[in-house]
Amino acid sequence: MTTDVRILGIDPGLRRTGWGLITARGTKLSYLACGVVTSDGDLPLALRLRELHEGLTRVLTTHAPDEVSVEETFVNKDAQATLKLGHARAVALLVPALAGLPVAEYAANLVKKTVAGNGHAEKVQIQAMVKFLLPKAEFKLADAADALAIAITHASHRGAIDLDRRHAVAAGSGPGAARIAAALARLDR
Repeated sequence: MTTDVRILGIDPGLRRTGWGLITARGTKLSYLACGVVTSDGDLPLALRLRELHEGLTRVLTTHAPDEVSVEETFVNKDAQATLKLGHARAVALLVPALAGLPVAEYAANLVKKTVAGNGHAEKVQIQAMVKFLLPKAEFKLADAADALAIAITHASHRGAIDLDRRHAVAAGSGPGAARIAAALARLDR
């Protein structure tokens, strides 16, 4: 018997962090929700990261995903921009980890290849394929569409990932250990 798995995709960004929630039952995907968490560009970095942390925490509390997938950082020519993106990505990884959820990471090229069949697909192609795969999806910003693409990628590759070895916490070693164990037990079904 196949059970529903709620997958949250996160597209990290310091200004806008996209999120998208889908349900996967076997190979059938269903759209649940998506949006963007923003930070105020006039605030100091620490407070901007706090805004992202609080926003993603609200998303997790409201939507209760079973698994989370986050896009890996790509290195661009602007080292400062890459570093700031890395800070936002750290928050995107930390929030679900603190909640005891298994987190998978995917390179941007793999997301594009999985969703559009081309590792160098343009944003317009990704958005069109997300709409095709999730016809009920309603996204106003590309960041939310990208997050849904990351969730779709995880749904496609989750069976190949050994989440329990990469993300398991020894029993009793932290407040999220029991939740991690429960999430991993669901993956084994």
